Amino acid sequence: MELNEMIADLSGLGCRPEQKEAARKLYESRNMTELIRYLKKHRCVLLDEMHESQRRVDRIDMIISRAEKEAKKER
Repeated sequence: MELNEMIADLSGLGCRPEQKEAARKLYESRNMTELIRYLKKHRCVLLDEMHESQRRVDRIDMIISRAEKEAKKER
């Protein structure tokens, strides 16, 4: 897959239309340094979202664990 096709597919990675357009313009202007910087910035956003999701999973796991402990006490 060519880089141009990957840029066109950014909406599937959570990029809004204006972000996708900005990346496309950087690619078309052959400004690879800025394109890389732009994509890394979006990657950081995705990582932050992933970490927040992981924190929520950890919290629900803690609640489940406590509920299971209480259930064992009731037996």
